[in-house]
Amino acid sequence: MPDSLRSSFTHSRAGRLVAGLLICLVLLGLDLARRAPLTATAQAVWPVADAKKAPSGLVLTGQGHIPMPANTPAAHASSLLAMPATHPASVMAFWFAGTRESAPDVQIAASQFDRATQQWRAARFVVNRHALGGQLGFGVRRLGNPVAWLDKQGQIHLFVVATGLGGWAASRVVHLRQSPAGHDFEALAFDVERTLPLSWLWNTSYLVRSAPLALQDGGMVLPVHFELGLKYPVSLRFDAQGRFKGMARMSQRLHLLQPTLLMQSESHWLALLRDHSPAGKVAITQTLNGGQSWSDLPDLALNNPDASIAGLSLSPGQMVLAHNSSFHSRKVLDLSVSPDGKTWTKDKALALGSGGDEFSYPAMVWSEGALWVSFTDQRKSIAWQRYAAVPKPQ
Repeated sequence: MPDSLRSSFTHSRAGRLVAGLLICLVLLGLDLARRAPLTATAQAVWPVADAKKAPSGLVLTGQGHIPMPANTPAAHASSLLAMPATHPASVMAFWFAGTRESAPDVQIAASQFDRATQQWRAARFVVNRHALGGQLGFGVRRLGNPVAWLDKQGQIHLFVVATGLGGWAASRVVHLRQSPAGHDFEALAFDVERTLPLSWLWNTSYLVRSAPLALQDGGMVLPVHFELGLKYPVSLRFDAQGRFKGMARMSQRLHLLQPTLLMQSESHWLALLRDHSPAGKVAITQTLNGGQSWSDLPDLALNNPDASIAGLSLSPGQMVLAHNSSFHSRKVLDLSVSPDGKTWTKDKALALGSGGDEFSYPAMVWSEGALWVSFTDQRKSIAWQRYAAVPKPQ
């Protein structure tokens, strides 16, 4: 190549790099500028409101598998939702199901645990990508990771991961609200509220996975994470009507995802996280001011094979965590307990397999004086367990 052409090519490549960096900086600035500031310090709500009813232990009172939709061989990423005492169901479950993860036929499935029969209802699909794409105005290639929330008006909100072109890293978080006519389970359906405005890059590269944290004002905090090469957690604030109010980054580290939120007090919260680095531990961050700002803490001593976890604070000094405790695989799923979220003790095994078995992506909720747990079983079905509270000695 002649020197003149080589010089022109080198300058052209350098110019493209500089231009690319400038575009990235402009997009980053726009992204930061459009984010709404968080409102006043939030106060969270304890699941066990009466400290006198806090359990001294948990005993298994039910287990099995949630029914699958007919002719559906694969399931993953369940979410549990506690229902009010006046509802026919104690708990509702949502997950994604189809022929395999990312398959074109994957839809969001739902079932509910009926109070009268003490059985799970036959599962049915409540969200599919074609109807969702029609409401959004653009094509949806795959669906995943539903997370449910019940507002003070008794409406179910569903947050799902939806992709157009690209893989999971190009996902959007779509906010859906229960349709007015869909209050019976047989008619349960959802309408699109909006695509959450999280990123200047067409709102892509954010994913939801873990349950929200309820607030005293009727709103909630939803943990999500950014995933486009870099991975970091973000908390989203919603008011009592389900309106998005702002967001805050939860860690300066760039390999953490799928945060789960636990309370130490009404305004002091912890986030435990899946770590995508070779460290193989559960990571942790904290906020002392109700989510206004977050700081990283040293990793926990808990082994974790780059897998999703689920945590819940029941009452002051009582935390539970469902997690894969092996450094090498997801064949062991344990339930651990902690007084402070930093030191954990194994309480019991939720699932114990061998070889290439997988028990993963746990979810937890407190309902009717019991801890309900669900998790993926072999990517084929959703297993569930219920642990009743052992009363404290008087």
